Amino acid sequence: MGAIAGEDGVTFAVFSRHGERIDLCLFDETGEAEIARLPLPCRSGDIHHGLLPGAAPGLRYALRADGPWQPERGHRFDATKLLVDPYATRIDRPFRWDPRLAEHGTDTADLVPRGIVGGAQPEAARAPERAPAFIYELAVKSFTMRHTAVPERIRGTLAALCEPAVIDHIRGLGVSHVELMPVAAWMDERHLPSLGLANAWGYNPVNFFALDPRLAPDGAADLASLCATYAQAGIGIILDIVLNHTAESDEFGATISLRGLDNAVYYRHAMEDPGRLINDTGCGHTLALDRAPVVRMAMDALRHSRRLGVAGFRFDLGTVMGRSETGYSQDAPLFAAIGQDPDLSQAILIAEPWDIGPGGYRLGEFPAPFAEWNGRYRDDVRRFWRGDAGLAGAVATRLAGSADLFAARHRGPQASVNFIAAHDGFTLADLVSHASKHNEANGEGNRDGENENHSWNNGAEGPTGDPAILAARDRDRRALLATLFLSRGVPMLTAGDEFGRTQHGNNNAYCQDNAAFWLDWEGANRDLAAFVAELAMVRAEHPLLSASTFLTGAGNPLDARWLKPDGTPIADAEWDRLDAFGLLLNGNGKTLLIAVNRSRNDVALSLPDGPSQRWQRLLCSAMEGSDDVLPARSVSLFGRCAGREPSPP
Repeated sequence: MGAIAGEDGVTFAVFSRHGERIDLCLFDETGEAEIARLPLPCRSGDIHHGLLPGAAPGLRYALRADGPWQPERGHRFDATKLLVDPYATRIDRPFRWDPRLAEHGTDTADLVPRGIVGGAQPEAARAPERAPAFIYELAVKSFTMRHTAVPERIRGTLAALCEPAVIDHIRGLGVSHVELMPVAAWMDERHLPSLGLANAWGYNPVNFFALDPRLAPDGAADLASLCATYAQAGIGIILDIVLNHTAESDEFGATISLRGLDNAVYYRHAMEDPGRLINDTGCGHTLALDRAPVVRMAMDALRHSRRLGVAGFRFDLGTVMGRSETGYSQDAPLFAAIGQDPDLSQAILIAEPWDIGPGGYRLGEFPAPFAEWNGRYRDDVRRFWRGDAGLAGAVATRLAGSADLFAARHRGPQASVNFIAAHDGFTLADLVSHASKHNEANGEGNRDGENENHSWNNGAEGPTGDPAILAARDRDRRALLATLFLSRGVPMLTAGDEFGRTQHGNNNAYCQDNAAFWLDWEGANRDLAAFVAELAMVRAEHPLLSASTFLTGAGNPLDARWLKPDGTPIADAEWDRLDAFGLLLNGNGKTLLIAVNRSRNDVALSLPDGPSQRWQRLLCSAMEGSDDVLPARSVSLFGRCAGREPSPP
């Protein structure tokens, strides 16, 4: 599929079941002048194809498709629309929204990027295959635009991530895998240009193969170079990929690729009304990932990225991957295709386990070997530290790896990707500084974004110069971070949360591509970043914290015991009233105690006894305290080792 260069020229192959003719449009080396328009001469089933003799890599091209204009039946062919090849591996310019892209019968040759025929794709270096230990989510442009150690000419690109200062920071945190927010070519949502805004996150792709030229001017070579550079540093690259919708949006959206080639096949439509698009994504339509041509395109895109050195993928709105006309299933075609693939089945696979369709929240219901973003972890931990009643038992379950979600399907704690904050929603700093969202800059009257964030403001909404409030916020951030890194499962942190990034109370900053929302490296809280590095180091030094099995409460000694601060066991009826508790872990000859105190008062602590052994405080999020006190609003970790007699109770 796509454009494949060979000794005799370039072969072009395009899927279109209902298209009557596919034209290949050739452009000069600037991409401006069309120099030829040639119908693909051959058709094998639903594949239109042909060989262009003498053509070579670097050729610029696009497509046009002729066929029925029958919107009531799902057909939206329009030969006036220039189309990007879904399999193009490189494009010559970014996508830009223009109303003419959505006007039937209006030529768009001056608006649509051209594909560039690529050469042979070499196998790129890949980091050693290992399970994620600490995932670091970042947006390429935002991460580097204000980084003074990065040359201005490459800021905001994949090349910027290869700068030594950037790698040193990531490696210094103890990150095992960097998860890149979407880097595939995208287009702004049609309402943004009139507001003077632009898509900053990239969750609106057009093509699943070509990288956005604003991030990767040299195309796939830039991603291959990044993967190879990070492999040398022992860090894997995970791509956040949007295999659920495209920038073509609803029936009033653009015709720039799949819609023009075969709208009825590529997108899901209502069975009782073939002209109505199914909108399980909230973006106007949904990819039909239960159909063979669409499954093939998705699989080919994933394999293409793997050849560039990518360690794995995070799937946006992952429930769409399992949908068909009969609903969601773990046996859906795309899951089956990935599961039988000898390479992709071994890649890191992470699902965002929801969409907005019927029964869309599917946390815990993805097939192995998928891991999942654990939104229950986020919500339970936030609510517990906010002070909501009756949450101690829930947060204890999350601390222990969320067996309630994953054990029944024989998936261990590593299936749970734990996070407190992600790219969407409040940042970690804003979570403890704002009781409500402040999205006024998005131009929608603060109506967009999630209304319930389980956040709190520590006595003042937003920025403040009050030292006591600032200290309380810092203490809460550290407690949240310690909870994250001491929990079983895979911790994920969004870039900048380690040093206090803010979105000024905006919990839906997808359209804020500007200096106020780019990471502020000059104002970074270096002490907080050092604390995150310490947490990652402690976690790595104590495998009990990241074990791949669930706790049983069995064994000799018991692998886990839940204790009150006085060292006595917690009865089932007591959980709802607890503000402080401990988890005693045993395994491989080691003993650890995780102690949590969310109250605003110090709590006396009695450490469990052990013959000829003593306890050592390994970590305290409050940066204070002694072995017999749990400081207010803190998390501590103790280790037991041979030495003196135990402290008296």
